Amino acid sequence: MGFLPGEVVAPGDPRVLLEGQWGMGPGVATTVNSGSRISFGFAGTGVQVLFDTEGLTVAPHLWVRVDDGEPRLHLVEGPVLELSVEEGRHTVEIVVKDVNEFVNRWNPPFECAVVFAGLVLDDRTSLRLGAQPGGPRIEFYGDSITQGVRALSADPESAGADGTRSWAYLTARAFGASAHQVGFGRQGVIKPGNGEVPPGPESFGWNFAGSRAERIADPDVVVLNLGVNDDTLSVAQYADYVRQVRAAYPSSKIVAVSPFSGKYAEEIEAAVKVVDDPAIAYVPTTDWIGPDDCTDGLHPSVDGHAKIADRLIPALERLTGLTRR
Repeated sequence: MGFLPGEVVAPGDPRVLLEGQWGMGPGVATTVNSGSRISFGFAGTGVQVLFDTEGLTVAPHLWVRVDDGEPRLHLVEGPVLELSVEEGRHTVEIVVKDVNEFVNRWNPPFECAVVFAGLVLDDRTSLRLGAQPGGPRIEFYGDSITQGVRALSADPESAGADGTRSWAYLTARAFGASAHQVGFGRQGVIKPGNGEVPPGPESFGWNFAGSRAERIADPDVVVLNLGVNDDTLSVAQYADYVRQVRAAYPSSKIVAVSPFSGKYAEEIEAAVKVVDDPAIAYVPTTDWIGPDDCTDGLHPSVDGHAKIADRLIPALERLTGLTRR
């Protein structure tokens, strides 16, 4: 039997869990960040996942997992992703593998973004109210390394990228955290990113241009990993960035992680000391990975990201009181 439409479910429906950096608009939820997630449960035989693809010139990449199956790669090249299964109770997790960094993903209308437009259930399917996240809330701010660029291979395009292999994604999963993984290729503290993305301090607090990142409460922990792309970076400039994050999140623990190449490590350490806040910590990472742990000498491989996470997780436990699950 073909797909017979039943209930239509909006992106903001409480039965659909959105995690990560999503901007809500009329009838859509939009993310430009790898690692953002959509999850829901249903009872029945089929669901259509809807996307607005108007104007996109490069398809974003998703991982789609049904129940305990292997994630399946899906390129958002059309408006409908159809999931048909045997009748029963099922769970679906959709994770953004990559939003291409080289085309406009900051100023609407986008050339690459995941614009989720809701669900259509078939006539034998009902959506179930799922459990809400019970773990800590962590936010990560970084560049292409946080985005997961070139994690799979040296290919600079989305085929070589995977936000779910990023050190940030792995760290969040270890703590069972609800995470905002915000990584923009080429971005620095004072350097703009690719895809029309402004520098870190100007993009902080925004999902994308015109869409503020609203928070119900301060995250438990904020991890900063910017600087490697900057041509110059002073102690004062990094200190101002940290102060901006602190002003936005007065009760969060902030952890400044030096670039994994060691660039500006001394300046970042000095900036944290200048800010002089006991809830702001500096973590040096210079010796965590080497060239053999990278696909191109700079961007960590899958194994390189895992090594970083293996070092960062105990550091966060020590500094923040978080406990891995």
